Parts: sequence; C-alpha cells; structure tokens
Amino acid sequence: MASYLADNQTRFLDELMDWLRIPSVSADPKFHADVLRAADYLKTRLEEAGVQNVEICPTAGNPIVYGEYLVAGPGAKTVLVYGHYDVQPADPYELWNSPPFEPVIKDEKIYARGACDDKGQVYMHVKAFEMMMRDGQGGVPCNIKFMFEGEEEIGSNNLEIFVKANKEKLKADVILISDTGILANDVPSIEVGLRGLSYHEVTVTGPNRDLHSGLYGGAVQNPINALCEMIASLHDANGHITIPGFYDNVDELSADERAEMAKAPFSEEEFKKSIGLPDSYGEKGYSSMERTSIRPTLDVNGIWGGYTGEGAKTVIASQAHAKISMRLVPHQTSDEITAKFQKHFESIAPQGVTVEVRPHHGGEPVVTPTNSIAYKAAADAMETTFGKRPVPTRGGGSIPIVAMFKSELGLGTVLLGFGLDSDAIHSPNEHFGVFNFLKGIETIPHFYRNYAAAQ
Repeated sequence: MASYLADNQTRFLDELMDWLRIPSVSADPKFHADVLRAADYLKTRLEEAGVQNVEICPTAGNPIVYGEYLVAGPGAKTVLVYGHYDVQPADPYELWNSPPFEPVIKDEKIYARGACDDKGQVYMHVKAFEMMMRDGQGGVPCNIKFMFEGEEEIGSNNLEIFVKANKEKLKADVILISDTGILANDVPSIEVGLRGLSYHEVTVTGPNRDLHSGLYGGAVQNPINALCEMIASLHDANGHITIPGFYDNVDELSADERAEMAKAPFSEEEFKKSIGLPDSYGEKGYSSMERTSIRPTLDVNGIWGGYTGEGAKTVIASQAHAKISMRLVPHQTSDEITAKFQKHFESIAPQGVTVEVRPHHGGEPVVTPTNSIAYKAAADAMETTFGKRPVPTRGGGSIPIVAMFKSELGLGTVLLGFGLDSDAIHSPNEHFGVFNFLKGIETIPHFYRNYAAAQ
C-alpha cells in the first residue's frame, strides 16, 4: 500500500490540482456551469478508480454524484461515504496571495479554494479506493457507496429530498465523512461532536429612500445606527447571548467532562498568535477550547448599508442589512433557536424602523459515540498510520446532514477528517497540507479493513 501511494502521489496531487482549478462555487449563479463541470470531473475520476454504477443524479439544484462497489457480497458491511464538491466563494480575491482557482503548492501546502473544504478530503477517498483496488493488498474488503453533493456550502437544500427518495439505494451500516480535522499533524484526533446552526439575514428599514444627512439628520431614525445598536445588545458584558430562553436547553457538561476535554493539547498563546490577536474573547467562565466546541455562539457574518464607495456621500440609508449565525449545542434545535431569535430581534427594534428576519438554513448538533465498532475501526486506523492513538474531540463547526442521516437513514457517522484549524477554510489563502492529503489516502483503507473485520 505504501509503495503504491509513493509511486503515484505526484499523479494524485496533479489530479487534485486540476479539480481545484474548477471554481465550483455553489452560492453564486454565475459559477453554475463550473459546478456541473466539477461534478463531471468527479464522476470520471471515480470511474477510473474502479467504482461501479457511477451516475450524476439531478436534483432541483446542483446534482449529486453517486457510485458504488458492492462486490464484497450482500452479507458484508456497507459504508456510505459522503462529501461535497462545491466550495465557498473566494471573495475578497485581493486578499489571496495567489489566485484562488490557480492552485499552487508552497511550503508543502496546497493553496486553493476548496483545497481542504472539501475537495481535497473528498479526493482522498477516491484515491484511497483506487489504491485498495490496485495495490495487491487484498482489494476492497467491504461494500462502499459514494455520495457527493454540490450544495453543502448553501445549506444542502436538496440532499434530504434525495435521501428520502433513495433510502434503498443508500442502505448502509455506517456513514464515513472527511470534512473535519485533526488537532495537529503529530496529534491525531477524531471529532465526536458538532455544533448545529441557525442562520438568518435581517433587514432594518427606515425612510422610503436614502436621505440627505444634513437636511434630515437628527430628525429620523438611521437604520444603520439602529441595526448596530440591536446587534450590540445581543451580548452582555460577560459574552452571554441575551436572547430570552437561548440557554434553556443547552447541555451543560460536568466538571469531570470538562476536565477530560482539557487534556487535549491546546496552547492559548499559539491560538492567539495563529490569528494575529493580542487576546482571546468569549463567554466568561469558559476556555477558548470550550467556547469553540461545547458552547453556543452568535456572530455577525456580514453587515452592509448606505454608501461604501470611494470618497464621501452624506446619506442616511433607507435600509441596513446583516447576516447572523448561531452555532448550537446539544440539546438546542435549529427550529427553537430560529423562533427565539426572530421574536427577540423584532422586539428590540427602536421606534422609527421596521425589521424583517429571513431564516436561511439550519442544522442540528450531534454527538457520536466513541464505543461503536466504526469509531474503533477509525481510531485503530489512525493509530496505525500516525503511530499514536487519536484524541476524541468536539468540533466547533456544523455539518447539518449528520443529524439528517441519523433521522432518515438510521445511521451513525464517523468523522474521519485530516484538515487543520490553520487551513483557513472559508477564508483567503485556504490550504491543505500535502502531508494531510497523503496521510488521509493512507489511513482510509485501514478503516475499511478494520471495520470489515470487526464483530
């Protein structure tokens, strides 16, 4: 296996670079043709690797690429591999050190939009499968189904519809996802928890048109001022979220559980240094590691209104807008928090403006067991290739489809990711370590073999 990987790693990287050149941005309609090209590219590579019955399944939005390998027999275990081939917008382009869709390798890192999230990690699975088919180490030990979507970055709007309509096709024993990360290249880890999500766009409207700030200033409510005051009121001085009932169902970890979490290697100084801040910030009474994993959050993801061009234009804007997201923890639900946020945000509007809250998408928090045979198969695989037992961790991000897979297919998920927090996903200069890409390809076959042999 190691020999096949060493002999072919340059080709594997070249193929990934070709795929990364396709700007499969799902959020922007002008890239729709590129999203379809990315799906076609993935289909071709799956077929070349030896996957059977590969098809591009249409949805009301972007297609799902599906394939399978079922020759292990009906009594064998079946793994359903999920990932996504769409990527985040690359804006602002001027902050990239190299063009986001012209991938380069610098300092043993692949720089491109989607390098880590999630094209690079999806492609690990394609090449791991190819390696099992051709390395002479016993072939593929279990049935494998692949399902890769093109709408994850915009809320997976059509995935649940596809899953509900194809439950027999997607029947499996476990789901395997590589859309997460590890603590460090010398500290392997497996995420066993993810936060949920409640995402909104808000609009504050004042006068029926933009007004001259000299003629009208002081006599009308300024929507931008109002929006800023409303947003500022959503946290108190201790970093607590002020929405009534927001914490009602939050799962509070015990002192013992928090102490166990604290054993994971984490440097507050390195954390601050990595993002260029003099100090960290967050909810009083919790560490940075806890704030980014076991505690809920509320953040403004974008805010705009009025004149933002060159020079001056003295206006009071008619409208102000913001995008606001909340990360949720067990046992909060996206429906509950969406309703509470909407009610509260509308209630704090000052006199002279109206407020519209438009929910976008949401997802549920999940915690996965560490005593399942699938988790043990993944932990043993990582121990084999890294030489260390992986640490179970809770991730701060959201993969809403994990809870959906549980409710619709009745399947648990193993989050076998290989990215790093420093990979700048969703940011300019996203990258993925060559080490991590190749280590994923090396590790994944061990998972299949461990899982197939487990009783």
